[in-house]
Amino acid sequence: MKVTVDREVCCGAGQCVLLAPEVFDQDEDDARVLLLAPSPGPADQAATEDAAAVCPTGAISIMR
Repeated sequence: MKVTVDREVCCGAGQCVLLAPEVFDQDEDDARVLLLAPSPGPADQAATEDAAAVCPTGAISIMR
């Protein structure tokens, strides 16, 4: 799994951080997504998929 984020599209809702804190964080200055793990391990993949699914702006993309 490869994860990418579009910080320009992100609105800073933070759902990704709540669902997958090992993969995502929020910038302290603008609250936009920060990608911590572009290739999450098996233990974080389901949560990463959930985070992408609930992202209100579609800022998270997953490729397999």
